[in-house]
Amino acid sequence: MTSARNFQGQVVLVTGAGRGIGAAIAKAFAGEGAFVVVNYLRNHEAAQAVVAQCQQLGGDALAIQADVCDRAQVQALVAQTLREAGRIDAVVNNAFAPYVFDPEQRQTFDALDFSHYQSQFDGAVRAAFEVCQAVLPHFKQRGAGSIINLASDLVARPSVAYHDYATAKSALVGYSRNLAAELGAFNIRVNCVAPGLVFPTQASRATKEDIKQLIATQTPLRRIATPQDVAGPVLFLASAWSQFMTGQVLYVDGGWVMN
Repeated sequence: MTSARNFQGQVVLVTGAGRGIGAAIAKAFAGEGAFVVVNYLRNHEAAQAVVAQCQQLGGDALAIQADVCDRAQVQALVAQTLREAGRIDAVVNNAFAPYVFDPEQRQTFDALDFSHYQSQFDGAVRAAFEVCQAVLPHFKQRGAGSIINLASDLVARPSVAYHDYATAKSALVGYSRNLAAELGAFNIRVNCVAPGLVFPTQASRATKEDIKQLIATQTPLRRIATPQDVAGPVLFLASAWSQFMTGQVLYVDGGWVMN
């Protein structure tokens, strides 16, 4: 069995990997020898910095720009990956629509319209849909593949009512489970990792210190997650150690959700 900490010779596509959680995931795979495709939307310099860090960690990497909500761009992303790397072993759907986690400034339900939900659905479900459809022929041809979708522990415990974001992530979990049920016959696994509040990230930059401390004191492990905390469970789900797991949600929040 391949070690969970050995991805030598494997190719992993990570969307939204130019910063934050995605960058931490990319670097963690590279540290275990993987060739990582660092997908990004706009910031070429940041993505190239992640590529350099991946190479310093002993893996290899390639930055490819693509809007993962755009079918043509996603098809081109997957095609370029296959040309450059020859294969894809795992896909991590980490990219999501911009969001700010600030309980004091959040929009209450009566201030929302459905366009807010639609934006988050596109960022969560549509992005995963486009990437999965693009990579599926390759996975079926190989008779193997692992898809890991980044959800949120808010789907299980909406401790703050981030209506549009949490609803979209809930839909992503449902999407993932249906996909897992269908693709298991092809030895393709689909799972979710659901973090709680993660700091530092772009989305959590507005979260006030007292809120972070409150969450930490109510969390059994007495702190909030770092991006590196999320990477380990993602690597586990991409590895042979989890070869008989599909349709699952791993909550990575220090025990905030116990399921």
